[in-house]
Amino acid sequence: MIKKLLFAAFLVIVAVILYFNPNFKTIAAGVAILLFGMGMLEEGFKVFTKGPLQNILKKTTDKLYKSITAGAIVTALLQSSSLVSVITISFISAGLITLSGGLGLIFGANIGSTATAWLVAGFGLKINIAALAMPMIIFGLVFNFQKKETLKGTGNVLAGLGFFFLGIYFMKEGFDVFSSHINLTEYAVSGFKGVLIYTVIGIVITVVLQSSAASLVLVLTALAAGQIEYENALALAIGANVGTTITAVLGSLNSNIAGKRLAGAHLIFNIVTGITALVLIYPLAKLVNTIAVLVHIGNTDYTLKLALFHTIFNIIGVILMVPFIKTLENYLLKVFKEQNNKEVDDPKYLNEAVLKFPGTLVSSLLNESKYLYKNAIYEIVAHALNVHRGAIKSDEKIKKVVQNSTEKLQVDVNQLYYNKVKNIYGQIISFATRGQQDLKLTKDQNKRLSELKLANRKMVEIIRDTIELEKNVTMYLNSDNEHIKKEYDKFRKKVVKVLRVIYLFRKNEDKDEYYKQLIKLKKAAKTALQADNKSINKLIRRNLITTNMASSIVNDNVNVNDLIMKLIQVAELLYSEKDSILENDK
Repeated sequence: MIKKLLFAAFLVIVAVILYFNPNFKTIAAGVAILLFGMGMLEEGFKVFTKGPLQNILKKTTDKLYKSITAGAIVTALLQSSSLVSVITISFISAGLITLSGGLGLIFGANIGSTATAWLVAGFGLKINIAALAMPMIIFGLVFNFQKKETLKGTGNVLAGLGFFFLGIYFMKEGFDVFSSHINLTEYAVSGFKGVLIYTVIGIVITVVLQSSAASLVLVLTALAAGQIEYENALALAIGANVGTTITAVLGSLNSNIAGKRLAGAHLIFNIVTGITALVLIYPLAKLVNTIAVLVHIGNTDYTLKLALFHTIFNIIGVILMVPFIKTLENYLLKVFKEQNNKEVDDPKYLNEAVLKFPGTLVSSLLNESKYLYKNAIYEIVAHALNVHRGAIKSDEKIKKVVQNSTEKLQVDVNQLYYNKVKNIYGQIISFATRGQQDLKLTKDQNKRLSELKLANRKMVEIIRDTIELEKNVTMYLNSDNEHIKKEYDKFRKKVVKVLRVIYLFRKNEDKDEYYKQLIKLKKAAKTALQADNKSINKLIRRNLITTNMASSIVNDNVNVNDLIMKLIQVAELLYSEKDSILENDK
């Protein structure tokens, strides 16, 4: 609702300004073309963000200095901090990187975003970029009509750069025309009062344009045309930095928890940086002058000085925040908590953000499936056997575990399925299907999604088998008939043994030993029916069990062996070593 109101207000303001001051139309057209170019650039770079780039961002988050460096370099090259933010949110949502690793990328992106000012000040305002922009737009559109995705991406990048430079040209021309009618420097305000006023103006401009980069380009072109004073331009740059946090907060209103946490970090970072820059604006301006002399920037080259100032105060912001990154992470985790108070469990790793990239989708679905298997399925099967999970995971002999588990656990398996499995299972199948329909997957990724769907269907079948088994296990748990009790204890031992080996297979790095045991148990389950039936027939012939008991044992014998095979099949699908999902992005 807020975004809609801001958008409506923006349209009204633009219409009024254009009506009462037609000279402003060239500047407005320049801003519009520049924003359009930035949109095309982002779309173009998305084609090249698969595989290598995602791998780089994922692998550089183990150390803070690496994640900050990667965020800065990638943002500077892509000219899009929002794209880095989207990838970061997607990775955190998928559980591929930690929140602190994501914070490093976002802090680095703030430094990398200063490259736009350098590009405009050092290149865009120094030469006749309109002559360069036109060929880029023409070749970009030619490439854009090609069918191959990489060519389309290249076309969007070329055309985006062309429109970006063309926008700067129109803004520059607009201010030149504008200056012949109105001299905005007459409205300059000196002193700290002027700094505060122009900081607020910078915030407003950024909120209206929804882009700090576009605001900064506008400030640079106005400064180059002599329409604003250098001191006021510094304040506008600070305001643009602070204003982008409002854009991030508005964008996170409908975001997932990872998006809200990163928006919170962005808000805190830019407010701290902005306040620091405001308090130290005059010492920083002197520092800029000193560095400008050292690197041979002209004394009156205010656009390059502004770019330098913008970079310096963003670097200072990162330096100030780095020592408190763990504190910030804990604060964000405390403020933006996961909703765990629902009766029906929600997915832990699945949300709309993971659908942005094939790699994060596959990783999220794998993590969600593992989480479902090791928590809900494991719990349901264990409790259906009236055995505690702790006992299964212990070193106690399986025979003793079953002997000691004679107390009926007050568990409703049907309710557990409804609360812990049904919703998550439906979401997993839905996300996997959407991914196969909407995303461009490699053959390996498509196959992996099909395997995960199969694993989840097997999990539901396991619950179905468990529900049937649980009724009779409970009935004969403390039966007076020792023979029927013994047969059901055998069933329980077989399943508990499988659950223990699966647990060890999941937990240990050296999986080969336990994998061999699982394969052996699976083969045994396939051939067990005939041998087990001989034992059951002997009990029937000797009248040691009733016909109802015999019927239950025969049916449950099939159920148990099916259950064992499915438990092992799911473990194989989820925990067998697979190639890196992100490396398969091409």
